[in-house]
Amino acid sequence: MSESKLRTQSMDFAVSIVNLVKYLKENRESIISNQIGRSGTSIGANIREAQYAHGKADFIAKLQIALKEANETGYWLELLCRTNYLNEAEYKSLDSACASIRVMLIASINTAKERS
Repeated sequence: MSESKLRTQSMDFAVSIVNLVKYLKENRESIISNQIGRSGTSIGANIREAQYAHGKADFIAKLQIALKEANETGYWLELLCRTNYLNEAEYKSLDSACASIRVMLIASINTAKERS
C-alpha cells in the first residue's frame, strides 16, 4: 500500500466531509456536523503529520490517532443515516470510503510495527 494513496484518499474523504458539513448546517443540524467535521478532517491531518514524525514511535502514534478518528467518523456517519440526514446510498458511499482508509491505516500501522 502506498502512503501517497493513503494521503490522497484521506484528503478526498476530508473534502467529502466538509461538503457534508455544509449540507448539514444548511439543514440546521449543528451537533453532529461539528463532531463529524472535526473527526473526518482530522484523519488526513494526522496522516500528514505522520510524514514528519519524530521517529518510528511518533509515526505509529499519529497513524493510530488517525485510525481512532476514522472509527469515530464511522459512528457519526451511521448516526446521520439512522436520523435520516443521510440516505442509505450516501451513507454507504461515505462509510465505504472511511472503511477503506481504516484498512490502509491498519496495514500501515502493522507494517511500521513489524519494522520497529
